[in-house]
Amino acid sequence: MKKIIVITGASSGFGALAARALANAGHTVYASMRETSGRNAPQVKDAEKYAADHKVDLRTIELDVSSETSCNAAIQQIISQNGRLDVVVHNAGHMVFGPAEAFTPEQLAELYDVNVLSTQRVNRAALPELRKQRNGLVVWVSSSSAAGGTPPYLAPYFAAKAGMDALAVVYSRELARWGIETSIIVPGAFTGGTNHFAHAGHPADAARAAEYDSGPDAGLGDQALKGFASIVPPDADASAVATAIVKVVDAPFGKRPFRVHVDPTQDGAEVVNAVSDRVRAELLRRIGLGDLLEPRSYGEKSH
Repeated sequence: MKKIIVITGASSGFGALAARALANAGHTVYASMRETSGRNAPQVKDAEKYAADHKVDLRTIELDVSSETSCNAAIQQIISQNGRLDVVVHNAGHMVFGPAEAFTPEQLAELYDVNVLSTQRVNRAALPELRKQRNGLVVWVSSSSAAGGTPPYLAPYFAAKAGMDALAVVYSRELARWGIETSIIVPGAFTGGTNHFAHAGHPADAARAAEYDSGPDAGLGDQALKGFASIVPPDADASAVATAIVKVVDAPFGKRPFRVHVDPTQDGAEVVNAVSDRVRAELLRRIGLGDLLEPRSYGEKSH
């Protein structure tokens, strides 16, 4: 069944891969990104060429997840063009790398804005439509770092993704009675196929970072990166994340998994999440809210 889908942060990485994969599956996909007429103009042209070459319905749209005005305008444009919106994919994110102490509070706030507050802006723009429809799907691209192994020098990013994951879990409960499903995609570390590591931000306090680089932690950053690289299988393919998203979108209502782990490094997140999600579910049942664990069906929509 053809869906109308918007993906945030779709200029590259998981977002771009998912946009193409979903379009290939027959959906109408809006690959959203900022600066479509500026920095990301080449990505817009690439998407247009891909759509023409493969005869798929892949579109780009200006959407800056840091701007409430931009989020509202983009979502309203999608709804006005299609009469509905079926799937929201929260993918926008940014990574930083370096000793936690060397990042300023303002940097942590900015990272939290991109990885967490962005989802709130998009949700507030999109969820009124999904709730009115009594049908929809929200897909969150989380990170295995929220529950699995946490190597050093990635603390601000790990903290932000953990915040996003926690928000996704509670949103799933609050949307279930509205007929809106939630799926959380949990990628592990992919050192190729995305720009996370290549475009990672660095601490603003260079002097503080230098103290770490010249002290007992000298070389720790390189050790962490080399360690990551050593456990990523040579055949690890970031497109596996896009494939997982397609499978979730194409699954029947009520059959979509709550979590899907795509982790070539097997960092333990799948084990931890299995326990934590079970414990959380058990509490809901104990307090008489077990129905929030499954989305309420309002009947099949004829799209």
